Amino acid sequence: MRKAEITCNGRCAGWLIEDGGGYRFFYYKAYLESPDARPVSLSLPLRAEAFTSMSMIPFFDGLIPEGALLDAALKHWKLDPRDRMGLLMHCCRDCPGAVGVHPLIME
Repeated sequence: MRKAEITCNGRCAGWLIEDGGGYRFFYYKAYLESPDARPVSLSLPLRAEAFTSMSMIPFFDGLIPEGALLDAALKHWKLDPRDRMGLLMHCCRDCPGAVGVHPLIME
């Protein structure tokens, strides 16, 4: 299992988990209860139930770089281009915009 904290504007918004059953994203309860909570994406509206998918959730997949930046990351970290969670966790810690991905567990 691999887990990443997802931040929105510097605040912990939720968790993205990859395990044998695919991917799950869910919002942190305290974030949902905050009066100024905003969804990390229009495709991931605020809700208590987890978003699940057998493949990488499209919003997070879209954060992964492409082209020359992806080639550089693959070479530098010796990553598998098919390992979407690994790419997300290595390449998107400080991506442009409001959302950040911070690895918590890597196995």
